[in-house]
Amino acid sequence: MEQKKFDINSFIGMILLGGILWWWMNSNKEEILQKETTSDVVTTPNEDTVNSIATTKPVFQSDASKAADIENKLGAFAYSAVNGATGVTVIENELLKLAVDNKGGQIVEALIKNYKTYDSLPLYLVKNNNASFNINFGTTDNRILNTKDLYFIPTLSKSNGNDVLSMKLKVSDSKFLEYRYEMKPNEYMVDFSIRSQGLSSTINESNAITLNWSLKGFRNEKSLETENTMYSWYYYKTDGEVEYIRPGNTEVVNNIDWVAFKQHFFMSNLLTDTPLKNATISSTDLVKDKKIDTVYTKNYELNTPLALSNGEFNYNMKWFYGPSDYNLLKTYKETNLDETADLGWGIFGFLNRTIFYPVFNFLKGFLSNFGLIIILMTIVVRLIMSPLVYKSYLSSAKMKVIRPELTALNEKYPGKENAMKRQQETMAVQRKAGVSMLSGCIPALLQMPVFFALFKFFPTNLSLRQEGFLWATDLSSYDTIFTLPIAIPWYGDHVSLFPILASIAIFFYMKMNQSQQANMQAPTQEGMPDMGKMMKYMIYFSPIMMLFFFNNYASSLSLYYFISNLLTIAIMLVIKNFVIDEDKIHAQIEENKKRPEKAKSKFRQRIDAAMKQAQEQQAQQRRKK
Repeated sequence: MEQKKFDINSFIGMILLGGILWWWMNSNKEEILQKETTSDVVTTPNEDTVNSIATTKPVFQSDASKAADIENKLGAFAYSAVNGATGVTVIENELLKLAVDNKGGQIVEALIKNYKTYDSLPLYLVKNNNASFNINFGTTDNRILNTKDLYFIPTLSKSNGNDVLSMKLKVSDSKFLEYRYEMKPNEYMVDFSIRSQGLSSTINESNAITLNWSLKGFRNEKSLETENTMYSWYYYKTDGEVEYIRPGNTEVVNNIDWVAFKQHFFMSNLLTDTPLKNATISSTDLVKDKKIDTVYTKNYELNTPLALSNGEFNYNMKWFYGPSDYNLLKTYKETNLDETADLGWGIFGFLNRTIFYPVFNFLKGFLSNFGLIIILMTIVVRLIMSPLVYKSYLSSAKMKVIRPELTALNEKYPGKENAMKRQQETMAVQRKAGVSMLSGCIPALLQMPVFFALFKFFPTNLSLRQEGFLWATDLSSYDTIFTLPIAIPWYGDHVSLFPILASIAIFFYMKMNQSQQANMQAPTQEGMPDMGKMMKYMIYFSPIMMLFFFNNYASSLSLYYFISNLLTIAIMLVIKNFVIDEDKIHAQIEENKKRPEKAKSKFRQRIDAAMKQAQEQQAQQRRKK
């Protein structure tokens, strides 16, 4: 028998064939595993908007024993479990992408398309089981069920150009509980309804029916502390008013029209045409340690009873997943959603809505550089406020002229026993000169609303988010020029340049303003605090406070204060050197002294009478002693 020789070529061929066979078997295994996965959303080969249903396998396939067990457990609602399939349905438009799971019929992913997180990742408001939407109800056969555990059957369709997703929890082909989602093009608002058909004999109306919606808000912004402590709030509208609750609180509220789970620049909203009664709302702070708790900010919850109409569900609602942008939210008329933009209360919000946003939007129409827009806005604001600066300086100049007279009065009426007389004579001199202490304070007070309004305007303006200027990469957050090896209490673990520049500008402004304030102050009277010394301390204290507080705040706000103080210094120099003429002021005061004094007003008469009475009482006390 001829002995076969070892064939090296055949051996290599067998190895190659074996390798190909091994690769083929493992590739098919991965494909099978992918088909069995139920958590992934269907992907598409292009960027066009595609709405699709991803179904994988029946919930219980043909296993008769499991089907029987589930019927015993779910009763009539086993129909959808037995006949339904696991899977996720995607509906999307140009702005928003939602993934709705067959299990629970609820939104399991909500992607805001045109925005990124602070670290350049896709911005999801819902993902990785951070949200839950569930209806708890009882059945006539004494079962307590939760929709989040049950399987809905999806159907995609079109209605007037809108994409419609119907999720039905079926008892039979003609009896079901339906979640209906309708998405319009270029809209963050999604129509949503909860209705049922033929379930009046299946659902036990005597048992409480409860809707629960909860969400853990993702951290989306650079500054976790600022996002969590200052701008992540639970808003709701009740009886026409927009309210909020603080973290750690739980409240029971009637007649809720909508709730908003807000996360600084983005929010998740549920709106309803039928106000919710006896709703329990709660907010919980999830950031216990800023170094560890970096994924979520707060946990929001809504628990509310639902009422049936003739034994059936019938609620028309809306979902809003999108940016908390004032310009966008005010387009939703009669909802008051724009109040969640947090522009400030009272006059501060009024200034932002009627002045600063219109000016900002106007400039935005011409310029694309938001740093330049802020600078131009600052110039406009300072020019508008310059008459107040002039008024303050004019009062200062008048006080400077009459200061020798006030000093002489202090010498003429020394001691505590002459305090009231000294005050009367001081007021008489100021009145003849046409100046008062309030004339210098009022301009400063009138500027305070602008200060606080812009304090709200810049950090909440979505247009500034992730927009860069000079060394700042995000005008809605702090800028960083140096990272510190350790975190300094009240300061942080980084150095921001814009707050440093703003603090320097504030220092020089207050230094210049010190001489003006010194002129405004009457000579220090016996027993009264020396305001001059207090001002000297404030010159150093205010810039340091600015440096620490604004180091973790929006760089746009620090940029505004830096430019604003520079312009104020420039305006003060112009007024001082080119506008104010002390010789003319002195001549005018002397002319005023020659004029007969006007008849006292009733208010002044009462003031004089009160001061005279106080003076007499002091004299009586001295005589008793």
